[in-house]
Amino acid sequence: MGLRKDIKRQAQRAERAATETADAVVADQMKTLAEAFNAQAAVQKRKKKKKKKDELHR
Repeated sequence: MGLRKDIKRQAQRAERAATETADAVVADQMKTLAEAFNAQAAVQKRKKKKKKKDELHR
């Protein structure tokens, strides 16, 4: 499985933990973590697209 999919899965887990926890501080931390995971997944996607584009233009 690809790195991006693993990161997205972690983001989903963090989002689910944020909604299921009763502690507001922990929920906020989990939301922040999910946002960070989603941002990292987006970076990985852009890198993959750029690499594919570069390979096509060689």
